[in-house]
Amino acid sequence: MVTTIQLDEKTKLALDKLKAHHRESYNELLKKLIESYRKNVDEGDLAETLEIISDPEAMREIAEGIEAYNAGKGKTLYQLRKELGV
Repeated sequence: MVTTIQLDEKTKLALDKLKAHHRESYNELLKKLIESYRKNVDEGDLAETLEIISDPEAMREIAEGIEAYNAGKGKTLYQLRKELGV
């Protein structure tokens, strides 16, 4: 299916500057941009995860939180909001 989208002139000019060559279609360009975005988001998430799991203190705190949750300790979000007056 082919469809039409509306772009303002500034957006079109910005896309034109990103084209690898003047004959590259906007469809090809947008697919490359989407793929690049997904890759960067995935890599960013992975980097953040690796940073957390390599921090012994953070992992200890996560383990303590899981233990407290499993023991039934803690407060509900409603209780915490009431306590904080939010």
